[in-house]
Amino acid sequence: MVRSFLCNSPGYACFGLAITLAAPMAYAVSDVLETPARDTDLAPESLLTDATRINDRIVAVGERGHVIYSDDEGTSWNQADVPVSVTLTALDFGTDQHGWAVGHSGAVLQSSDAGESWQLQLDGMQAGRLIIETKQQQIADMEERIERAPEEDVPDLEWALDDLYFALENTEADLEVGPVNPFLDVWFENAQHGFLVGAYGMIFRTFDGGDSWQDWSPQLDNDWNLHYNAITRIAGGALVIAGESGQIHVSEDNGNTWEKRESPYSGSLFGVSGTGEEGEMLVFGLRGNTLISSDLGQSWETVPNAGNSTLNRGAVAEDGRVTLVGNGGAVLYSNDDGRNFQAHFRSDRDGIMAVVPLAESNLLLFGEGGVETTDARGRNLD
Repeated sequence: MVRSFLCNSPGYACFGLAITLAAPMAYAVSDVLETPARDTDLAPESLLTDATRINDRIVAVGERGHVIYSDDEGTSWNQADVPVSVTLTALDFGTDQHGWAVGHSGAVLQSSDAGESWQLQLDGMQAGRLIIETKQQQIADMEERIERAPEEDVPDLEWALDDLYFALENTEADLEVGPVNPFLDVWFENAQHGFLVGAYGMIFRTFDGGDSWQDWSPQLDNDWNLHYNAITRIAGGALVIAGESGQIHVSEDNGNTWEKRESPYSGSLFGVSGTGEEGEMLVFGLRGNTLISSDLGQSWETVPNAGNSTLNRGAVAEDGRVTLVGNGGAVLYSNDDGRNFQAHFRSDRDGIMAVVPLAESNLLLFGEGGVETTDARGRNLD
C-alpha cells in the first residue's frame, strides 16, 4: 500500500495519502474513476504499491490503475483490464480466482478470474453515503439515550452528540468535493467475507462478496477517526489492524468484535505481519519502529533494526524467513521469527512498498521503479 516515503510526518501516510488529503479537485477525481487504466509496456516499471501470490500467479497493483500479473515468477508480466486510473494501494485474494483491490477515491475493484480483469464495485461517494447513514443512526440513538439518561449524565452525552454532528458534517462536506478519501488495505477470508480499511477511520465489512457493505467503524475504539493503514490475519486466526498514532486493534472472533491494544509506540504504523508462529505478530512503520508480540498484542517488545527507514510491508516465506521492506531501499530480513533483523539498503531504489518471496530464497521487490528480482538480502542477482 502507499506509505510515507516522501515525508516523515507521523500524522499521515504521506506519499499516496497526502495527495488525496490535500484539497483535491472534484473533476479530476471523477475523471480517474471513469477512465480505464491505460495499456502500457511501462506498467512493470512504474510505481507499484502492493503485491500478492495466488498459487503460481503473482499479482501487483500501483499507480494509474495499473494491475499486472505474472505466471513465471516475475520473469514476464501481463497487464490486467482495469476500469479506473486511480492509484491502487492494496489487494488481497479470498480464493484462487476472487480478488479485491482498493485505492484512492474510495475505489474498490473485484476480480473473478485471478486478476486478469477487474470491475468497479464501490467508490468513495457510495462509501461516504454509508458513513452518513451510520452517523445519522448514531445521532438518533444518542438523542434517544439523552432523553432517558439521568440528569447528571446529560452534559457528557450532549458532548458526545456534538461530536457525532461534527463527524456527520465533515462527511457531508467531503461528498460535496467528491470521492476523496482512500482505502489503504483489504483482507478477504474467502469469496464472500472481507474487510476494507482506510483513511479517517474507514472500515467496511461484507458478507456477500462486496455486493453490499456495512460501515463497521462503530465496532472499533477510534474516537479521533485516525487512519487504518493495514489489516491481516496471523497464524492462529486473529485479525489485526495497524494504523496512525500507534493504533493496534485485534479481533479473535473473525472481525465481529475488536479490542484496542496498548501500543508502546505512538507514531504511525504502516504494516502488520505474522511471523508464522501462532499468536505472534509484527507491527512496523515510521522511522523503522518495529514491535513484536507473542500474545496477540497484550505485551510488546521493541525489535532493533538498522537505518531507521520507514517500513511499509512485510512477508513470511515458506521456510520461515521474515522480510520487511521500506524507504531508502530498505530490505530487512530475519531467520529467527522476527526477533532480530539484518538490513541491506539498496542505493538504486528509494521506496520499496511490497515484497513477495520466491523459490531458492529470492525475492520480488515492488515500489518506485517497478518490480525487481533480488536475492534473500535484497541484492541484485548477477
